[in-house]
Amino acid sequence: MMSQEELDFKQLEPSRFGSIDPAPAGNEKSISDLSSTLCDEDERMFIRMRALFSLRNIEGEDAVDGLIDGFSSSSALLKHEIAYVLGQMQNPHAVPALIDRLSDIEEDAIVRHEAAEALGAIGDQKARPALEEFESDPSIVVSQSCEVALDLLNWITSESFEYE
Repeated sequence: MMSQEELDFKQLEPSRFGSIDPAPAGNEKSISDLSSTLCDEDERMFIRMRALFSLRNIEGEDAVDGLIDGFSSSSALLKHEIAYVLGQMQNPHAVPALIDRLSDIEEDAIVRHEAAEALGAIGDQKARPALEEFESDPSIVVSQSCEVALDLLNWITSESFEYE
């Protein structure tokens, strides 16, 4: 049995994606079951977050689709976290769904901001038109996130190590 100190340390271990996650991934491996848990509006947020990080850790297009299903949630916090992990995964399969989130002006600004940053992290040039369109968004957090994402896209495609 682990001591309390070992449990406390374990909670602070970074994921293989380099982040300290707000909930540990669970042991469930079924993408369908994890997506169902993620989308269950009656489930506690901590359990939904565990499903989210489990899907991220599984990786692949099916896991991306399971995460994208969570964009149907009413929780801006959860959708923000989904966009964040899609950026961590850097799977181009997520680009259309992230563009949809960024482009939905009825969506909460924290979700749109994270979708923009995820698009920059993925580095797919297909995102450029949407990022350019919303670089002048009335929401400063969205417009600045698009600016950062565009700079990242430019840096990724530049031939020099230092982007200027």
